[in-house]
Amino acid sequence: MSDEKQIFTLKQVAASIQKAIAERYNRLYWIKAEMHKLNYTGKGHCYPELVHKEDGKLVAEMRGTIWKSSFDKISRQFAEVVKEPLRDGLTLLFLAKISYHPLYGMGLEIVDIDPVFTLGELQKEREETLKKLTKEGVLNANQQLPFPLLPKRIALISVDSSKGLSDFYSVARNNKWGYTFFFMLFTAQLNGDAAVASIRQQLKRIEKVRHHFDAVAIIRGGGGEIGLSCYNNYELSRDIATFPLPVLTGIGHSTNITVCEMVAFRNAITPTELADFLLQSFHDFAVPVQEARQKVTQQSRQILGVCRQELNNELRIFRNVTSQGILNVKQVLTACSRQLQVQSKFRFRRETGLLNTSAASLKNGARNRRGQEQQKIERSGEDLRKSVRGMLQKEAGKVSDSGYFVVQQLPKIFTKEQQSLLNLEKQVRLMDPRQVLKRGYSISLLHGKTISADNPAREGDQVETITFDQHLMSEVKEIKNTNDE
Repeated sequence: MSDEKQIFTLKQVAASIQKAIAERYNRLYWIKAEMHKLNYTGKGHCYPELVHKEDGKLVAEMRGTIWKSSFDKISRQFAEVVKEPLRDGLTLLFLAKISYHPLYGMGLEIVDIDPVFTLGELQKEREETLKKLTKEGVLNANQQLPFPLLPKRIALISVDSSKGLSDFYSVARNNKWGYTFFFMLFTAQLNGDAAVASIRQQLKRIEKVRHHFDAVAIIRGGGGEIGLSCYNNYELSRDIATFPLPVLTGIGHSTNITVCEMVAFRNAITPTELADFLLQSFHDFAVPVQEARQKVTQQSRQILGVCRQELNNELRIFRNVTSQGILNVKQVLTACSRQLQVQSKFRFRRETGLLNTSAASLKNGARNRRGQEQQKIERSGEDLRKSVRGMLQKEAGKVSDSGYFVVQQLPKIFTKEQQSLLNLEKQVRLMDPRQVLKRGYSISLLHGKTISADNPAREGDQVETITFDQHLMSEVKEIKNTNDE
């Protein structure tokens, strides 16, 4: 029996697998899968990533292929039925052939897609979103918010180049009544897969500054019903339903109202209809105000006419009464003036006599008081001179005694201090380094400084030793630490 191994090349193995799969899967199959990513190329071909998930977990993945000749027809039919372009994240039912390529591996060649199935999946998503919002009790939450009497400050979520936004601006700003608004644009993607994340992000930004706005308007113009499935998304619908400000929508379509529109405070078919709604809010306020203004003006004129007549009557009565009052007052003033003149002359003569008498008494009293005060000053001066004379004599005696004490004690103090200086001089001489060296001691220097912990000696260092009569230079051969003994 031969032990020789049978060896195959990789190409042979791949060709065998390719042949087996072609023979086993030789027909087309309808397959349900989620298109995770479309991967459209510039040449018109697509290489979608197809996945299958269970309980949110990926359980199968395979590469797909849609050639340009098939893709043009499939995408056109899909858009006509679903009103959406082929995009990432859609669940599809497609007709495909199972194939194996030696270089690219296992794959599915898609030749057709059933758009009706996808339409049902999108409708299913819409119904599931409505059920979740209803269960959470937030389906009508935004519609129950109070709407401002005059919605002047509006946060807009739209694309700055959108024609729908341009139409909205034109209607809102060019109204014949002169109503003015403050608009701030928060740019967002409003179609396709990126729309959900983009709109939710702008809603979060607006919520942080919600006190600056009265309402939020989501405006999408053009495009018909293409790309509207994103407005059935649960997360986006819930954000709109629970937003703290009224949310208005004008996303430009006429049928199949989306969940986002259902939960919004107000939805309009077109951006211009939404602008008309805002103008109508102003109009609803302005018309009653104008009517009230006319009523106030009319009633004010009537009241002013009655008041003017009553005022004229009162003025006539006032003139008559004041004329008689003035005449009476003039007569009283004339009588009082005469009486005042008589009384003034009598009072003047009496007060003049009293002033003369007081002046004479004041002169006599001042003369007597001045003499008394002058005598007091003279007596006080004599007493002061005697006191100063006695104090001077007493202090002169003290000075004389102090001088005698200084003369007696100063020589003794000088002698004592001189002896202290002599003793200090002897001590200084004894502490002279030369006297210490003379007794047999020496000083060792390293680099001009005494050897210490801050200036330690090391083997090989040159050390200078100073005695009383010599300077010695030596080299350190060995160092012993006295603390180790």
